[in-house]
Amino acid sequence: MENNQSIVCKMRSVVLGVTAAMGLFAVAACSSEQPKPMVQPTSDQVRGHADRAFDKLKQEEQERAAQPPMPR
Repeated sequence: MENNQSIVCKMRSVVLGVTAAMGLFAVAACSSEQPKPMVQPTSDQVRGHADRAFDKLKQEEQERAAQPPMPR
């Protein structure tokens, strides 16, 4: 009976070691990939986004000016 327990203990140790090694290999494999560079927007895209944001701000400002001030 004692012999079976030592075999089970050894098998658990082997499984734990193999699992740890697989985890280390997975981490090493993921870290070796080079990060992909982000796509840079063109100046026209940046200008278009800025124009839309500015128009939205102007619209919000006009809406806020049209509303009566709230009493505090």
